[in-house]
Amino acid sequence: MQHFWKTIQYLKYYKSYAILNILFNVLAALFTIASFLVLKPFLDILFVTEVVETTKVIETGFIANCKTYFNNTLNQYILDNGKNAGLILVSIIVITTFLFKNLFRYLALYVMVPVRYGIEKRIRQAVFQKLMYLPLSYFSEERKGDLMSRITIDVQEIQWSVLQSVETIVRSPIMIIGSLAVMLYISPLLTGFSFILILFVGLIIGGIAKTLKRKSTAAQESQGRLLSILDEALGGLRIVRAFNAESYQEQNFEAENQYYEGTMTRIMRRKDLSSPLTEFLGVAVVVVLLMFGGSLVFQGVFEASTFVVFITMFYNIIDPAKSFSSAYYAIQKGSAAIERIHQILAHPIHIQDAPDAQAIQQLKTGIEFQNVSFQYNSDRLILDTINLTIPKGQSIAFVGASGAGKSTLIDLIPRFYDIEQGAILLDGINIKDYQLKDLRGLMSMVSQEAILFNDTIYNNIVFGLENISQEEVERAAKIANAHEFIVQLEKGYQTSIGDRGSKLSGGQRQRITIARAILRNPPILILDEATSALDSASERLVQEALFRVMQNRTSIVIAHRLSTIQHVDKIIVLQDGKIVEQGKHEELLAVGGIYQQLVKLQAM
Repeated sequence: MQHFWKTIQYLKYYKSYAILNILFNVLAALFTIASFLVLKPFLDILFVTEVVETTKVIETGFIANCKTYFNNTLNQYILDNGKNAGLILVSIIVITTFLFKNLFRYLALYVMVPVRYGIEKRIRQAVFQKLMYLPLSYFSEERKGDLMSRITIDVQEIQWSVLQSVETIVRSPIMIIGSLAVMLYISPLLTGFSFILILFVGLIIGGIAKTLKRKSTAAQESQGRLLSILDEALGGLRIVRAFNAESYQEQNFEAENQYYEGTMTRIMRRKDLSSPLTEFLGVAVVVVLLMFGGSLVFQGVFEASTFVVFITMFYNIIDPAKSFSSAYYAIQKGSAAIERIHQILAHPIHIQDAPDAQAIQQLKTGIEFQNVSFQYNSDRLILDTINLTIPKGQSIAFVGASGAGKSTLIDLIPRFYDIEQGAILLDGINIKDYQLKDLRGLMSMVSQEAILFNDTIYNNIVFGLENISQEEVERAAKIANAHEFIVQLEKGYQTSIGDRGSKLSGGQRQRITIARAILRNPPILILDEATSALDSASERLVQEALFRVMQNRTSIVIAHRLSTIQHVDKIIVLQDGKIVEQGKHEELLAVGGIYQQLVKLQAM
């Protein structure tokens, strides 16, 4: 329940609405109780043959005085105008009380709607914001579909199961307490007997609800797996069809879908049991009360009309008790979603600004690796004692076999991961001592996979930047060899490129990402195998663009095709996380080491 109370804390943003909801629920409860209390004079008019004269006040206290005043006024009205007129008056009072009861009930619901959906919005926004800043290592351990399930389905489940139930939890106790107060006033003995029966019913309902949370967790995890399978199947649809794997994917989806169906069936059967079970137990309690209270009426302890009002008030507890038990079931079901949400919100962000982090706006001297070693969660070192200096304005290329540590090394510069051994310096200062936003603002990255968004070409190029003119965008596109194909499109720069740029070719997508990098005009350019997935024609255009971009700029390149890096200032050869060779293209060929072997392999 700890996470439940954390969710309820969002109510602080809607204090005025919450106060109004409580006020309207109190008024609705008062008019509900009043509507049942006026039944006694209604019954007395119907079944009592004689109307008594007005009486003096014998009981003391505010409630007793009000009761006596109402009875005396009504009796006097009946004496003056007759029983039919009295019946009409009481009927009008009953209708009026029910009108105000339902009016305030509606107003209580009315003010809660923006609270429920407002909190849902805030939770979803908080989760999305947290995901934007969680370390990359977190996403390598989680399935994308499961994260999507949490931010959509689980957040909606909180709104439906928990926030909707909060209003019930506020309203039902007010109704129950008010009814119990009237019952206690009528007969403390019968009320005590009723309270024992209610506790018995509560224990039965609570015992059934205990298993809901565990089953709901399993159902929500299954929803996450379903979304993951769907995301992977749609994202890799070309491969699925190429390998005739449609049936295989269908079987995976069907198995998970069937598990989800079975789990939800068990959950809903148990949840649906709450309302009829509560009503049955409530009726059973009423019957027991009728037997016990009826004997008291026979003994003349109190009037039959008073006992009818007592039974009516007790039965008035059953509906809010049913709602309360249903809300309890819903909260147990929603608690699983709350926990899954708070697993994200509570996850620590290890990579963030130091308390005294300093700003940096430009690169002055260069980048230096000092005894840098790095590993992920395993014991195997990915990088082992890297010592390297990259002067400002120079271009450096990293080559080596897959798994040599090239991509890991460049991921350390923008602090996608933090190192625990050694240091990376920028202008002689540890990169951990800079403001993270400023540090990354010095860099642009072009990766092997062109990461584009389902938006226009223009918005993909200016991504993350503000106050950019059309001329600046076109200039960047021209340098990236992208302007020519863009203007040939029907809507030019306002052309929507589809999901992940699916409407463009691979070379066109890559040139858009290069234009995006150029527009930022970064001091440091990182190229992670930017041309390895392209055909020869596209590679030539992209390579020309990259060559222009790298001029007079600190450039760090990972190259798969060694022919594309022969012009760089220095080539670094990595093997098993260590620097084994470094120098210019001609120098490394003359050495006759690993680099020469790689060149010969690609020439074959």
